[in-house]
Amino acid sequence: MNQRICLCLPTDRACSATLTALHEEAAHAAGRHGTDAQLLILDSSDDRTRAEHARVVAALRPAAGVTVHHFDEHVQRVFLRRTVERAGLPDPDRLLRLMLPPALSYGACTNRAFLLAAALGCHSLHRRDSDSRYQLHAGRPVFPVHHELPWLGRPAAEAVAGGLRTDLDTALRERPVSLAGASFIGELSVDIGEIRRLDAGVYRDVVGLWAPGGRPEDRTRRLVEESFTGAGTAPFTGDRSTLTVVDPMRVDMCNVAFDRAVYERVPLPPATDTIGSDYFLLHLVHDAGLPGVLHNRHIENFHTPERRTDSGFPAYQRRFVKFLLSMLYFHHVYDRMAAEGTGLLDERHRVRPDRIVELLRDSTGLDRTENVWRLDRIDTAYRKLGGRYETFAGQLLMQRRQLLDEARSDIEDHAYLAESWPALIEAART
Repeated sequence: MNQRICLCLPTDRACSATLTALHEEAAHAAGRHGTDAQLLILDSSDDRTRAEHARVVAALRPAAGVTVHHFDEHVQRVFLRRTVERAGLPDPDRLLRLMLPPALSYGACTNRAFLLAAALGCHSLHRRDSDSRYQLHAGRPVFPVHHELPWLGRPAAEAVAGGLRTDLDTALRERPVSLAGASFIGELSVDIGEIRRLDAGVYRDVVGLWAPGGRPEDRTRRLVEESFTGAGTAPFTGDRSTLTVVDPMRVDMCNVAFDRAVYERVPLPPATDTIGSDYFLLHLVHDAGLPGVLHNRHIENFHTPERRTDSGFPAYQRRFVKFLLSMLYFHHVYDRMAAEGTGLLDERHRVRPDRIVELLRDSTGLDRTENVWRLDRIDTAYRKLGGRYETFAGQLLMQRRQLLDEARSDIEDHAYLAESWPALIEAART
């Protein structure tokens, strides 16, 4: 039986060219690797854009081994409601809201993909983004799925025996390959390049705020230099891949694949309006010492103009601020995950959801003084930039308590969803 995979694209914007290219990658996976490729498009676009996407999907040339699913939010909601009801968990309305919130959520859209992948019987999920495109080499697209398919879910020792280059400790080689990914080239992954152009010092101050409080200045400076830059700008010239414990800073969520044993056990944070809320599993796989394949088929990143419009600018900046505030809690959790290491896994090398829930809940009691300091620094920096940044700083001033509360309640929601997740996955699978 062919391995069934889910190649997934969550989107809330026009991306017809991306849909066509993604279908080509699915056909490549089916034709070259013999997979059963389930192409899953989760479409939260407006009616007009979604209708155009439907026309593009209808016009796709059928490919052997590829099944296309184009689901709008109504279809997704029906599926989620049935799944939540079947799981029989308390407070089903809260779960439904966390899975399909009224506001933008990078984690929630991918969590929906995880549940649907389970329902479709997929062995792995391969995520792409609508504001990125494949590189070309010798006139042909450079598909990341080439490196994602061979070893996911198999013991790392088999990949070593198969000739994959490795720097993986021998003691970890019986564990399953749980992740495969690369990064991006092109524009910054977070649309704050204008801040760097306006004032490099302010850019360093602001980006440095995602470091843990009290971190040595030299380490914060190095973090700022590599933050959001991906793999730089050099184009693809030839394949390189390594079996390793993958550094989360070397992988982007527009270019990643997870084995089902990861995403069927722990969900992503469902935080709304928060950049970077979908990166949690990268840290979990790393800190638990699960093997992964790090390759160099980087995707080309670009920014859509909506984020720079009069309405899009403050909304996007607020997402960035919420990302900075979330770090108070996530650094606490990441530090403890790293300290536990193998303790995060059961005897079958699978992640222990109960331990993740405990760590998340423990973090919610942290003192918020560090986040008050972050908001003070952001206020000073944005007022120094002037213009619409100064106007945005004034808006933040009126939202400080709300932002502080949201940062903590987002973690509480993640803990609640993680506790409910195994039952949701089982309900989806059946």
